[in-house]
Amino acid sequence: MKIISESNNKLLTSNLGIDLSLQKLSEHFKEQPENIVVRGVNGHFGRHDFLIDAFIYDSVEQKNLIERKPKVKKAVSS
Repeated sequence: MKIISESNNKLLTSNLGIDLSLQKLSEHFKEQPENIVVRGVNGHFGRHDFLIDAFIYDSVEQKNLIERKPKVKKAVSS
């Protein structure tokens, strides 16, 4: 195999993702990650800026009172 050229396109940035966003928010606001809910991470093509939609609660109890619980799928009997 012969490599003709190798390059890294800095314009094609990847999305931060939920886990890294949660970590960054936790460090910035000095809050426990359990108190933070990240709803979404949006970026623009070719830019290094991201818009993070998140909620920070005072406690886990408050978070559990307000946030929706995931639906549990019922078992289908045949």
